[in-house]
Amino acid sequence: MDIRTPDDREPRVTAPPTALPAPAVGECVLCYVDRMLERFGCDTTLRWACRWRDVRLPGATGLERRLGARGGFCDCEIFLNGWGLRPDLQVPGEDGEPIWPAPRPPCAGVGRRSSQGCANWEPRRRPRW
Repeated sequence: MDIRTPDDREPRVTAPPTALPAPAVGECVLCYVDRMLERFGCDTTLRWACRWRDVRLPGATGLERRLGARGGFCDCEIFLNGWGLRPDLQVPGEDGEPIWPAPRPPCAGVGRRSSQGCANWEPRRRPRW
């Protein structure tokens, strides 16, 4: 059994903020968070969404509230509950179902003052109970 203590965490998780990868110029919050999740995973917080905000648009103080309103209370939940890759950008597998994780197209980009996702993403439909 592999039991780890907090001291065993990988150094990249506790790296100082300046050592963390920054969003690319014009990269939307969703593409950045998706890219960081693939590389570093989720720590059950909005670490990557907040990192994007702090670097690209510090005045977007409502970003966390807006993500939470769609069920994104941590970085991975942004995609589990809130947004998904547009169906026409998903690559079908042999069984016709989209390959997961789907190869990601380059970010379609957003304006410098936008905290929205780019055109690659669409909101997930919420089930009606």
